[in-house]
Amino acid sequence: MTTPLRLGIAGLGTVGVGVVKIVRQKANLLAARTGRPVVITAVSARSRDKDRGVNLNDYAWEDDPVALAKRDDVDVFVELMGGHEGPAKDAIEAAIASGKDVVTANKALLAHHGQAIAEAAEDAGRVVRFEAAVAGGIPVIKSLTEGLAGNDITRVMGVMNGTCNYILTRMQDAGLPYEEVFAEADALGYLEADPNLDVGGIDAGHKLSLLSSIAFGTQVDFDGVELEGIQRISIEDIKQAEDLGYKIKLLGVAQMSGRGLEQRMSPCLVPADSPLGQLKGGTNMVVIEGDAVEQVVLRGPGAGEGPTASAVMGDVCDIARGLRISTFGAPAKGLQKAKTAKSNSPAAFYLHLTLLDRPGALAKIATVLGENGISIDRLRQTRHDDANAPVLIVTHKTQRAAIDTAIAAMAETGVMVGDPVALRIESV
Repeated sequence: MTTPLRLGIAGLGTVGVGVVKIVRQKANLLAARTGRPVVITAVSARSRDKDRGVNLNDYAWEDDPVALAKRDDVDVFVELMGGHEGPAKDAIEAAIASGKDVVTANKALLAHHGQAIAEAAEDAGRVVRFEAAVAGGIPVIKSLTEGLAGNDITRVMGVMNGTCNYILTRMQDAGLPYEEVFAEADALGYLEADPNLDVGGIDAGHKLSLLSSIAFGTQVDFDGVELEGIQRISIEDIKQAEDLGYKIKLLGVAQMSGRGLEQRMSPCLVPADSPLGQLKGGTNMVVIEGDAVEQVVLRGPGAGEGPTASAVMGDVCDIARGLRISTFGAPAKGLQKAKTAKSNSPAAFYLHLTLLDRPGALAKIATVLGENGISIDRLRQTRHDDANAPVLIVTHKTQRAAIDTAIAAMAETGVMVGDPVALRIESV
């Protein structure tokens, strides 16, 4: 096939500009690898006059992304605007209705509306590809839908937000408190306009819900993801975890149990010598476990112009080759909504408590743990100079429900100061 594949790009931020650069600079390579030219015919963004450091004069301009999505000279609508409502959603729906295929990096949109979008594309005979929406340049969607298609997936887990990984590793390497590193990340432009999307685990939770849908053949269920951010992780927690042989990571884990689909995004302790424990900076990592392949570890840059544009172009090239895959790896109308299950798989837990420094305080806490069937593996009271005593406890394997019940009971003992930190120790 020699007919060009014509792209309409909505959104000319960092990623959009990266896509334009690849199409302009690697035209011969793309044609050789796909068997047809890949060209841009039209673009859209908020500001037409902004200097983006790339020549856009060859392309038609549309102020309205919906108008771009409907153009007759566009075969593939590339949505890089972001946002789970408004123009991005309207434009993708218009593109599908106009007979266009769609490539997007919009994890929030798919996490909230993925099932409806997938069904609309299926009805129209179109495809929606979203490799760039999860883990930047790592080809994790392609791995699940293609390379690992012969596996029953048993667990998917990973570090999927580079900003959180930067903050946690920076705290550890520099010995700095959370508040100082958060301000540093903000000054460097690493945080979303709403920082809670990053540090609250929401961005990574969107990504986990998309991977869960593909891995377990279910409808996307972002509402079923248990979310806990990194805001309460202190430098003391970082140091104590390191002394115990662990690193703290914002870790997403999805698995299907007999009770239903468990999805959690929360800070966890992982072994310091594991691949996840050694992950630094803005790098992402996804670990996939299947019955045939056992374990696959995918590591790479989780964001940025080049890595994310690379993922977008991987999807564009598949469409240019004629590869047609259902949005979530199986026909959308055959996907069922999974039963949501709270994560309750047994694990050891790290507890950081602050107690009044008086006789019997620690005994009361130990009694509460025992009454809830929680056995103590290690216990340490750190040195202190005031009336409050920091206490660290590592439990034997137990269930999160038991930990939560025990924490609620601890609050009634009269010896607790503030809220405890309870972190799962994940086996990887």
